[in-house]
Amino acid sequence: MKYLLLINAGAVDGNGVNTGCTVEDWIAYDKEVRDAGIFVCGESLADLVTATTVRVGSDGQRIVTDGPFAETREVLGGFYVIDVPDLDAALDWAARCPGAWGDGSVVIRPVAEFGA
Repeated sequence: MKYLLLINAGAVDGNGVNTGCTVEDWIAYDKEVRDAGIFVCGESLADLVTATTVRVGSDGQRIVTDGPFAETREVLGGFYVIDVPDLDAALDWAARCPGAWGDGSVVIRPVAEFGA
């Protein structure tokens, strides 16, 4: 079954880097996921200042705003999609993810499959 691991960084420094782990931690985790044969896809997102938010008003007009401006202390940093047997396995991989360390968190969502 495929699961999305949505990585939310907690505390970040002035450069937008998660203060709870290092680049080496991420390289090691990425290698583990790939070597285990469960990697489907994944990406790290660009700096938060490059984000753009789109909303559509009740009049149908598009409203574009620079930045995410979410009311949260966490920052969406990236994601993995993994293919594992069940939720317990997904929980194990999420707990190993550097993004879950310290103030960070990893949200696990099953990927919906709509037929072949």
